[in-house]
Amino acid sequence: MESAKIQTFDRYVIFKTGGKQYQGIEGKTVAIEKIDGEAGKSLVFDEVLLRKTASGIEIGQPHLATKVTASIVKQMRTPKVIAYRFRRRQKVRVKRGHRQHMTVIRIEAI
Repeated sequence: MESAKIQTFDRYVIFKTGGKQYQGIEGKTVAIEKIDGEAGKSLVFDEVLLRKTASGIEIGQPHLATKVTASIVKQMRTPKVIAYRFRRRQKVRVKRGHRQHMTVIRIEAI
């Protein structure tokens, strides 16, 4: 049985936006909660919680003085999620669909 290969990166950050935390690696794309803007617009995230470098790990109390620079790749919506509710033997049925707005960003610099 083959062992699973875990990809490790020597430089990354954990940053917070939209009430959620995301891992930022230079050159990688991340889908985050919707941020207004068009493709190509530059963004700066200053709520950096953790930074890993070749020399070690720094943890903020609560934030570090590091900034993450990113650019918007595209605005999109996630696949539809169906919420279905019913009451048995009562002929009560409610079906609702939801698509969340997302922004795809590319991490430019840490």
